[in-house]
Amino acid sequence: MNLRQAIREAKETLSAADIDDALLESEVLLMHSLKIDRVKLYIDIDSELTPQQYEGFLTLFQRRLTGEPSAYITGNREFYDLDFFVNQDVLIPRPETELLVEKAIDVAKKRSYKTIVDTGTGSGVVAICLSLNLPEAVVYATDISAPALEVASMNCQRHRVEDRVTLLCGNLLEPLPEPVDMIVANLPYVTDLDIRQVNTAGHEPETALNGGKDGLEYIIAIVAQSVSKLLRGGSILLEVGEGQSQAASRQLRGIYPYGGVNIYRDFAGIERVVSLSLPQETRLIS
Repeated sequence: MNLRQAIREAKETLSAADIDDALLESEVLLMHSLKIDRVKLYIDIDSELTPQQYEGFLTLFQRRLTGEPSAYITGNREFYDLDFFVNQDVLIPRPETELLVEKAIDVAKKRSYKTIVDTGTGSGVVAICLSLNLPEAVVYATDISAPALEVASMNCQRHRVEDRVTLLCGNLLEPLPEPVDMIVANLPYVTDLDIRQVNTAGHEPETALNGGKDGLEYIIAIVAQSVSKLLRGGSILLEVGEGQSQAASRQLRGIYPYGGVNIYRDFAGIERVVSLSLPQETRLIS
């Protein structure tokens, strides 16, 4: 069997199993199995696989058929045009989270922010992207999971920002050593009822997905904690689930009635990021 045939066979089987992006998934698994890039894959597309090579590919392919995400199989995920290491201690970065990064960078540049925290950092992708695009900023990254922070540390070293991103273990904003200009958070927001419908359920850590009964448990908590952790004139940017943007906005306005709130839609048209920015003279509700 040659590479072309292996890809076609894998694509047909994955498609029949209702796995999205079957062609891309097949290519990624074959490239990982053979330790080659896409250019090499298509240069050698008609080359024959050895029995050992085919067996190795088949092993990875069978894991994908059981529902294990390809990012965990390969240990790699692309995000914001960068490659990151991932394993089952962390949530697999989603494309929609790139909107959170994009808006956070825009706000930080416009307001010349110097201190930022990425809360619930997981694999560290948001904090690392912020640090690379805002080299003058001090970036903190918090997570309650020590194993997740180990993954984040590996990614910081991979992208050479280990001296600019400070990793802190603890609950949300609690481990912060100082108030910051901007709070960025992609926290668990899947509801209890929806958790089993997530197509990676059983593989990704449930604690990184489950946001409680209405999906707002951690959003409510971080907004409450922000009162003592956000500097005057600061901003909060939250990634939220479908149908949660108005509830998140109400939480922010309840604490910061003088802040300006914006809601941004992702590539699918879903209201995905809620942003609040405070004026220089900020008063909290009494």
